[in-house]
Amino acid sequence: MPSHITISPIFGLVTVSAGGVTIGTSQRALELREGSYPPVVYVPRQDIDMTRLTKTTRTSSCPWKGAASYYSIMIPGMLLENAVWSYEAPLPDMTAIAGYLAFYPDKVGVTRS
Repeated sequence: MPSHITISPIFGLVTVSAGGVTIGTSQRALELREGSYPPVVYVPRQDIDMTRLTKTTRTSSCPWKGAASYYSIMIPGMLLENAVWSYEAPLPDMTAIAGYLAFYPDKVGVTRS
């Protein structure tokens, strides 16, 4: 794993909500810290209501994590475009986040308890 990235388990419950609608809860979330960026919470896909997510055509690439895919969230009366990203087949050093989802904090609420 690159020395400027750490991945740690989050102990306790993580709740993910969008537009006042809870789309998932998890006790298996991870926190990824990368350099001076704010920490990012990654939640297992199995703990999110995937019926509310639609994969988009947007992609991006990170030299340390690999190719990211994006999802929009559909909730009543609102579409949050490209609000979620996932490294579905991350680079070998980042396999801990494979199958996990991360959320843009300006579009999705992620709380810990």
